[in-house]
Amino acid sequence: MTTVNRSARRTRGRSSLAALVCGALAAGGLAAAGVTTTLAPGAANASSHREAPLISGQPQYDNTDVYAFVSPDKPDTTTIVANWLPFEEPAGGPNFHRFAHDARYDLHIDSDGDAQGDLLYRWTFKDHVRNGDTFLYNTGPVTSLDDTDLNILQTYDIELLRLRNQHVISTTMIADDVPVAPSNVGKASMPDYAQLRGQAIRELPDGSTVFAGQADDPFFLDLRVFDLLYGGDLSEVGRDTLKGYNVNTIALQVPSEHIRQSSGQPVIGIWSTTHRKNASGHWTQVSRLGMPLVNEVVVPLKAKDSFNASSPWNDGDFLPFVTEPELPKLIEAIYKIDAPQEPRNDLVSVFLTGVEDLNQPPDVRPAEALRLNTAIPPAAEPKRLGVLDGDNAGFPNGRRLSDDVLDISLQVVEGELLGQKNDLGDAVDANDQPFGESFPYVALPASGSDGPQAQGQGQGQGQGQDGGDRSQLGGGTAELTSADGDDTLVTASLTAAGAGLVLVALGLAWWRMRRGRRAM
Repeated sequence: MTTVNRSARRTRGRSSLAALVCGALAAGGLAAAGVTTTLAPGAANASSHREAPLISGQPQYDNTDVYAFVSPDKPDTTTIVANWLPFEEPAGGPNFHRFAHDARYDLHIDSDGDAQGDLLYRWTFKDHVRNGDTFLYNTGPVTSLDDTDLNILQTYDIELLRLRNQHVISTTMIADDVPVAPSNVGKASMPDYAQLRGQAIRELPDGSTVFAGQADDPFFLDLRVFDLLYGGDLSEVGRDTLKGYNVNTIALQVPSEHIRQSSGQPVIGIWSTTHRKNASGHWTQVSRLGMPLVNEVVVPLKAKDSFNASSPWNDGDFLPFVTEPELPKLIEAIYKIDAPQEPRNDLVSVFLTGVEDLNQPPDVRPAEALRLNTAIPPAAEPKRLGVLDGDNAGFPNGRRLSDDVLDISLQVVEGELLGQKNDLGDAVDANDQPFGESFPYVALPASGSDGPQAQGQGQGQGQGQDGGDRSQLGGGTAELTSADGDDTLVTASLTAAGAGLVLVALGLAWWRMRRGRRAM
């Protein structure tokens, strides 16, 4: 028993010593870095992009938005843009934001309105690591996509599948090992990111143009709608919640004649899906998106995961959620604005069938898909409210990057098409970054040097989310900058490191003293 107790005491002694030494080293190291142990990690953000319980935990597979429009600078082509990975923090290293290598990212085209895909463009991605002995995403400034300083890179293949009655009749590889534009790490790592973006745009032999890579999130809105509809008194509007965050983008520009049935039937339906390989090697659909905001605010919680796993062919299962929507009832309860009478057949035309004489194909089967009339030319001066403001080239005829789909949807849900005129909106009327004038049109991604966490989104320059001065960490215990330049930081770091070493020495002396007493 005595031996056991001594052994236990020795174990506790060693554990105490190890804890003291590690604690001293950790305290000294953290203090040397200018960080106090009282700091807590920042709270994670939620968004409407994370629209269903299961997919919210799988951001690499979470499709955030789909856009489809007649290309403004090439009106004989159609551009389709689809985004994944919501709320990418630009400085989110060292493992920055990649497409999943065990996923199929699909764009579906229905050329005849029967809710079945006739064409399917499929992206699959591969990871390449040049040096596994470093933790760095890049080992120096990256000036081109084949720069050896780009340590982690991705490439992708594209297959074009032709289908009939939901069965594949042919598969053609149309792109092979195309490079992905990397995450915009920061100005020291990517000194000319626009050049990298340009190198990732590739023309294919069939006349299509493709791009995959990071981009500024083009969706603009105030997500505080979920705080019981803008704070219950419209006090929470006017802030673009997605400002400064990025997404991973796939873009395709294709001659319109390649994807529509004919010049006499120019309306196409578009949606995207993500399939993930499961443990048994089978592919499972985990995300689906066509029209914006449907799975976010139309489909209830109990059906969201089912919707993500479903096909447009079966959208009749979700019809009651469109004809008897929840949102107008919430608005009526909070703001006393009368909800339009049900059933809401006007919403069926907007979200499921297309609008008659605009973007509704003949013999259409109701399905949640973005419907685009490819015969309507681009507007010389696009209007953010699209069709509601007389611009038939905009939403809900397809969806342009600049279309204010939140305001449009709110006004339609509150009966705009039924004669109940309103000007509801979230006071966010445009994206914070200008869109491009040529393919892929999405804005360049925010860099790690100036993303929302670097700049303190919603606060002044140099302020944290609590309004405090970002020049101090941990309540001002270690200043990072001063009038004396870097001397203050260096001095504080050396002092803190010295204090850590003193604590280690004291710990060793204590341990030796305890050991000597036992020997006596």
